[in-house]
Amino acid sequence: MRKTIFFFIFFFSMLSVMPQNSDIESVIKLLKEKYAPDSRVEIFDIEALQQEDCILLKGKTTCKAAYEELIQQVMSISENVEDNICLLPDKGLGDETRGVIYNSVGTLRAEPGYGSELVSQGLLGMPVKILEKRGGWLRIQTPDKYIGWMSGSIERMTDEELKKYLQEPKVIITSVSTQSFGKPEDISFPVSDLVAGNILKLKGSKGKFYHVVYPDGREAYVRKSDAKETAEWLKGITLTGESIVNTAYRFQGIPYLWGGTSSKGLDCSGFIKTVYFLHGIVLPRDASQQVHCGQLVDSLGDFNDAMPGDLLFFGSKATEENAKERVVHVGIYIGNKRFIHASDYIHINSFDPADPLYDEYNTNRYLRTKRIIGEIGTPGIEEIFENEFYK
Repeated sequence: MRKTIFFFIFFFSMLSVMPQNSDIESVIKLLKEKYAPDSRVEIFDIEALQQEDCILLKGKTTCKAAYEELIQQVMSISENVEDNICLLPDKGLGDETRGVIYNSVGTLRAEPGYGSELVSQGLLGMPVKILEKRGGWLRIQTPDKYIGWMSGSIERMTDEELKKYLQEPKVIITSVSTQSFGKPEDISFPVSDLVAGNILKLKGSKGKFYHVVYPDGREAYVRKSDAKETAEWLKGITLTGESIVNTAYRFQGIPYLWGGTSSKGLDCSGFIKTVYFLHGIVLPRDASQQVHCGQLVDSLGDFNDAMPGDLLFFGSKATEENAKERVVHVGIYIGNKRFIHASDYIHINSFDPADPLYDEYNTNRYLRTKRIIGEIGTPGIEEIFENEFYK
């Protein structure tokens, strides 16, 4: 008899918890849509688990506002809630929640394993946020807000150490690819390879070489013909369509690499991102993010108003059967209905059927043209040293 009574008490208590749990799951879904609709740049992986006498909230998030609103709303639904959410950066990291990439190219993967998908890359000198650690892997966020896992390549720092590092004079590599040397001599052994966009601390100068220091403390010499002091580089940038196109031409022939954002290999949006970065501009990582930036120029495909340097987007339009548009490719307009893009390798194609470079496939999936030049400071388009990671 006592067992029967206990069963009914337990059964009806569970019935009262179930609708609460359902309400909490709805709150989680709505907050994810509100604060973290794009998991590439914001983490909100929370679940509500039904325990015997309470609701257990567990998971991770990078968004403090979402976390605080979740706790507030959940407590209004039920007082029997256990909070086991990790607000990233993980407290277990201590004070070293910042870092700078010290290899010419650091590889970001979707999961902490070498067999996981390559999702992006970070360049030497790039400041990053460190979110959590798993074994020898760090989960990081780059200045374009992209999140991924990296093994090695990162010199960990505190906020103060990074602030001090960023204030030091720097040089940026302007050659598509080169090397640094152990001595200020062309015949010296290399310290490492370098690619366009790498940034190193400037220690001094000797003859035709800059004396540089890597984020991990290595010292080397870089030819002045391969680099510029960042202050001089920024002052000399002329952001025009012609300049964008001329920079894009320098990468011709470089192979396509899924996830690539360096001159070792580039995917379509990585190519765009790198070309604009070399003009002091930080753009979002992927084509489906870049399409939301800038001013709409064309959506008909006549290109009457398109100018060199504009971005061209490709994919599939929304239909009655599929209500969601898909943006899967991006290139740079160079004029005369021609464009340069990363597809197999960096090369030029045309929208004109009479042109020997005609690209029927991409012509048929063209979506729109967007203008970045003249739109600096609008959503998604930042000058490098206005980006919070570089401050």
